[in-house]
Amino acid sequence: MLILISNDDGYFAPGLAALVEALRPLAELIVVAPETNRSGSSNSLTLDRPLSVRTAANGFLYVNGTPSDCVHVALTGLLDRRPDLVVSGINDGQNMGEDTLYSGTVAAATEGYLFGLPSIAFSQVSKGWTHLDAAAAAARSFVERFIANPLAAPSLLNVNIPNLPLSELKPPRVTRLGRRHPSEPVVRSSTPYGEPVYWIGPAGKAADATPGTDFHACADGAVSVTPLRFDLTHNAQLEPMREWIPTEWIGANR
Repeated sequence: MLILISNDDGYFAPGLAALVEALRPLAELIVVAPETNRSGSSNSLTLDRPLSVRTAANGFLYVNGTPSDCVHVALTGLLDRRPDLVVSGINDGQNMGEDTLYSGTVAAATEGYLFGLPSIAFSQVSKGWTHLDAAAAAARSFVERFIANPLAAPSLLNVNIPNLPLSELKPPRVTRLGRRHPSEPVVRSSTPYGEPVYWIGPAGKAADATPGTDFHACADGAVSVTPLRFDLTHNAQLEPMREWIPTEWIGANR
């Protein structure tokens, strides 16, 4: 079995090293990760310049691009055979609710999913890598489960793991994405030359953390597992939109 591993914190991140160490006994691994931290890069691909791939001292490959670049380049140019699974993480911080739209960790897994591969994104809920060993053990258990009993169709799983000792982690719960309040305002600062600059503000607090959500599960000490999809069609608006569109189009009589 071949597993492609990536992340968004960079090839030097402790979470990536812990994930690789946990999965090494299970399969052949290849790591293709960003050269620098690319948190918040979402599903962006680099199209305005060429990408380079280099090898770190530990054998990890790193790319001067985004997490999506890493998986895309790996699947379309680097690997001589198709991996059986794409795994991303372990991220330094949660990816819940609307975070998934911005997350580079989820984006790396999404890129594998878009190529028809089962993919899993792993994140710790709180930053700082506390109890990373427990998160790595939890990630290993998911991959072991996949090896023993693969899902019937290509799947994209978003897994968030509370920063707790393994003995205190509650069993995984299948959840839906919660919702956040709007982000906090930008933080305005200035350069040494007096020019204004802006830092993106913190993410908003949870607005929907009711039972069944990823926020609720993790707050209760359980591992949250959310199956994702990327059909963005708003199906409930299809019929109202058909009624809204004019029957006579501007170019109909030209």
